[in-house]
Amino acid sequence: MKSLGNPFDHASDLRHGAGCSCAGCKQTAAAGAAPETTDAMLERAVESAVVRSMFGQNDLSRRSFMGMVGGGTVAAALASVFPLDKAKAAILDTLGTPEKTDLNIGFVPITCATPIIMAQPLGFYEKYGLNAQVIKTAGWAVARDKSLAGEYDASHMLTPMPLAMTLGAGSTAAPYIMPAVENINGQAIVLHNDHKDKRDPKQWKGFTFGVPFEYSMHNFLLRYYVAEHGLDPDVDIQIRVVPPPEMVANLSAGNLDGYLSPDPFNQRAVWEGIGFIHVLTKEIWEGHPCCAFAAPLSFAEELPNTYGALLKSIIDATQYARDPANRKEISEAIAPTNYLNQPVPVIEQVLTGTYADGLGEVKQVPDRIDFDPFPWHSMGVWILTQMKRWGYIEGDVDYRDVAERVYLAADCRKIMNDLGYEAPEVTYKSHTIMGKTFDPADPEGYVKSFVIGKG
Repeated sequence: MKSLGNPFDHASDLRHGAGCSCAGCKQTAAAGAAPETTDAMLERAVESAVVRSMFGQNDLSRRSFMGMVGGGTVAAALASVFPLDKAKAAILDTLGTPEKTDLNIGFVPITCATPIIMAQPLGFYEKYGLNAQVIKTAGWAVARDKSLAGEYDASHMLTPMPLAMTLGAGSTAAPYIMPAVENINGQAIVLHNDHKDKRDPKQWKGFTFGVPFEYSMHNFLLRYYVAEHGLDPDVDIQIRVVPPPEMVANLSAGNLDGYLSPDPFNQRAVWEGIGFIHVLTKEIWEGHPCCAFAAPLSFAEELPNTYGALLKSIIDATQYARDPANRKEISEAIAPTNYLNQPVPVIEQVLTGTYADGLGEVKQVPDRIDFDPFPWHSMGVWILTQMKRWGYIEGDVDYRDVAERVYLAADCRKIMNDLGYEAPEVTYKSHTIMGKTFDPADPEGYVKSFVIGKG
């Protein structure tokens, strides 16, 4: 399996996983080059993470340098400044053998779930000793209910969902954790082609918009956007919950005038000649969170080694997806029917950021979608302010307490550091949304600062 090949060997391609049928993977398996035991796999994973971090996760650069200088020389130089053996021993001691290796992980088929999905075909779960099956799920209500029922060990969720589930907003209250964000940016407002003459949101009175779930960044960003243009989202427009795979069909049928949706369904509307991209959500809030990896608190408490191995898998895959050089490979990996079931060119337009906007232009926005696992507590506080603003939660809210109980930034930072990635040392920062600064130190004042809202 190439992902666990020798990182000091210039001939080793560290991409792809055990399920890959390419000639290189078959040759690696036949030669027995991949580690056979879980401990050996973890030791090789540590070596791989350290070496890959030296080259910014760019495997082509790593291979070129190893070929030029020699893997033995690099290994010796690295050993003189970094205690690799001690690092491997420490991780094995602290992680331990997963208590449960067969896992079910739910996902909704959207590009925001890229790390969770690609971790199966590209071997990231296997790398950490897990036999994880990713299960396609129709929509967020189903994902929530299956997670609450214990059918999923962990799940791809929208970043507001574990906050809402912990508070009992929209469902039975159950303590949930979110140790990693999946993607940042990656959404858009799409309008039907009939509305090309209505680019000013003030012209949207009476429009019907789709969002994938009430407790979603899509809902809160759409509400924020129209309210900043003077429209009350509960009075001047209608907002309907529509599962992402049904967005394009509803737009085509005239049931929706537009939607704020995850991709690839924004790009698919353009591909089908039905709609156009009005605005990318990164233009509303640069670097906003969207989807995440979440699980019941009991999963981490009862299966700590499994939880640790799974979190390593997800964070490692997220950092791999962060490298633009890997995006075309990933597009092919997640396109098949059992994953996104979308044309590869549609996914590539999303992941590479070179895309047709439906208005006759080809745009180049490399960070149209990006991947960053760190769950900022300040982002959790902002989401809670919007839940309060629009009446999804009432009464006094201890914003910091809830955000810090659910968004496990410390766990994410530790895993990122263990894998050789750089993690923030702080968990709060200010954010700018449509030119207005959010100060996480005064969430209640922020809620009260808006003219339009219920809070």
